[in-house]
Amino acid sequence: MTLTDIVLVVFIALLLGFALYDQFIMPRRNGPTLLAVPLLRRSRIDGIIFVGLIAILIYNNVNAHGAMITTWLLSALALMGLYLFWIRMPKIIFKKEGFFFTNAWIEYNRIKEMNLSEDGVLVIQLEQRRLLVRVRNIDDLEKIYKLLVTN
Repeated sequence: MTLTDIVLVVFIALLLGFALYDQFIMPRRNGPTLLAVPLLRRSRIDGIIFVGLIAILIYNNVNAHGAMITTWLLSALALMGLYLFWIRMPKIIFKKEGFFFTNAWIEYNRIKEMNLSEDGVLVIQLEQRRLLVRVRNIDDLEKIYKLLVTN
């Protein structure tokens, strides 16, 4: 196994670990889930570029009669990219004490102010940071509001 193959295995393992954490572990952390709201996907173009570059590497490896294991590892990396950028649905997960947004835990007491922009983006102002929550379904904003008012 070459250094390239080892690096590919490490990246595939890291992406697989992230996918498993995002899908199965994060919803079970910090208590039961009160509300999970799907968000709009961002950076689809970045995903296309990533998978396209991996496809170019696969093509070059096949044409240069490279190692089959490298081709398979590149294919697995491309599949992980497809899952992360196209199949996986980003979501905000509300719990009793706080919420997960972009895989970061944020407690409710850190929220200083909340606003709703004209284009339906929920703006949550923290101490030093502003979160822009773009929900997939505009009706989910009302569910978020009701949940935050009751907590």
